[in-house]
Amino acid sequence: MATSEDIITHTKHWIKSVVIDCNFCPFAARVYQQQSIHYTISKGLAAKDALPLVKAELEWLDANASTETSFVIFQDSFEDFDDYLGLVKKAERLLAKEGDEGVYQIASFHPHYCFNGCDEDDAANYTNRSPYPMLHLLREDSLENALRFFKHPESIPENNIAFARSKGLAYMQMLLAACR
Repeated sequence: MATSEDIITHTKHWIKSVVIDCNFCPFAARVYQQQSIHYTISKGLAAKDALPLVKAELEWLDANASTETSFVIFQDSFEDFDDYLGLVKKAERLLAKEGDEGVYQIASFHPHYCFNGCDEDDAANYTNRSPYPMLHLLREDSLENALRFFKHPESIPENNIAFARSKGLAYMQMLLAACR
């Protein structure tokens, strides 16, 4: 079983070799290089305990302004993609309930991520596939500042999908497998 240190290492490798090197997020490199990412690992967490963990992480971000972004990583829970999508919806409702819409945004990543309407083996899914189920908590103001320097930010998802498909399924599978 992977230790918390292993999980963070795997996640950092994924951020560097997939998210940054494939340019899936053109803003990630700066945050990664500045080491302003916080990682919270949850091992075997029951579904009912996930939202309190997300809330605690939002509070941690509130108290630590120098941290740009956070990953809440679920080891041994939310392995089923549909269960994970339920968590994402609940976490987004939590943002609204806590008055954090517009302050934070949630990006979702999962080892079996599959876009609605896509075949499971579509390489495009690898733009959101990660070594573990995780929620990425981003500061809205940091994201808005970064977007000011990026021409046509609305093209990012389309470019990511085109890149993944041009590389092909085997290549994207290899990249993700190499992270663990």
